[in-house]
Amino acid sequence: MKNNKKNNFDQKKIEEIVTILRHATRGMTPPASWSINELFGRDPFLQLISCLLSLRTKDTVSLPASVRLFAHATTPKQLIKLDLEFIEQTIFPCVYYKQKARTLKRVAQQLLDEFNGIVPASMEQLLQLHGVGRKTANLVLAEGFEIPALCVDVHVHRISNRLGVVQTATPQETEFALADILSKTLWREWNALLVMWGQNICTPRSPWCSRCPLINLCQRNGVDKSR
Repeated sequence: MKNNKKNNFDQKKIEEIVTILRHATRGMTPPASWSINELFGRDPFLQLISCLLSLRTKDTVSLPASVRLFAHATTPKQLIKLDLEFIEQTIFPCVYYKQKARTLKRVAQQLLDEFNGIVPASMEQLLQLHGVGRKTANLVLAEGFEIPALCVDVHVHRISNRLGVVQTATPQETEFALADILSKTLWREWNALLVMWGQNICTPRSPWCSRCPLINLCQRNGVDKSR
């Protein structure tokens, strides 16, 4: 693991980044997890299922798929009763939709068999669920239970490194490094802000550096070409 440049980003600079992004992301489409809470209320099960559908799939595809599915099932008992082929058709065109349909059924059954149909509120227990990694577990904790947790997806990993807030090789390394830097009060918001920024400005290839109000705070690590 590379050393993270913690000394170069004190809390004042972190707060400056957050303040700038709060203003700059106004009007942008919020992360799917926030939309799920707005549409259905805070529900750990819906956050879990929605996140599993979003893996390797854009929010513009996974969010409508989640909404379609939740019109038929919002609990493990309801989901397990749905025909596998029906779930596949409902969540299409999510990436790996056939595999994800099987995963959803398996997770629903596991929740019923091992957790009395209730989504557990601990990282250790969430990681016992089929197909659940740290990203999904942290999202469920943060958005489903309002427990401080750092959900690090590709956007959070990429932009945190580009800015120079951390120097890490994997999302898990980024999670642990950010946990040492960010105040817990910013963990949930850091994810949301960087997801929106990554989808619109700080894109994987050729980011819009000319439009970025963070340009003077960013080390632009790994940026070979920009607009």
